[in-house]
Amino acid sequence: MTVNVKLEPGDIVRSRRGRDEGQLAIVVALVEERFALVADGDKRRFDRPKRKNVLHLEPIGTRSEEVANNIRDTGRVTNAKLRHAIGEIEQRLETHAVEKGE
Repeated sequence: MTVNVKLEPGDIVRSRRGRDEGQLAIVVALVEERFALVADGDKRRFDRPKRKNVLHLEPIGTRSEEVANNIRDTGRVTNAKLRHAIGEIEQRLETHAVEKGE
């Protein structure tokens, strides 16, 4: 079953298809309704984001307000901020998994 979720710049997503399957990325822009440009600040930098079908992205239910505000205000965000936001989320997910005993 496919769930159509509305994505916005700053949303943190997990890739469900492709070479980057399972990795976290941040939505930096939307192209039409069907595609999103995602970047992680490391392998996929802001200047060369990956164009992904939104059906191949899984929102993890959180967003980076700092990244979203930068994109809204200046139209850009640094790769360091993307890496920092993803690092924080990865750490939070690991902590949550340890607390659950996984």
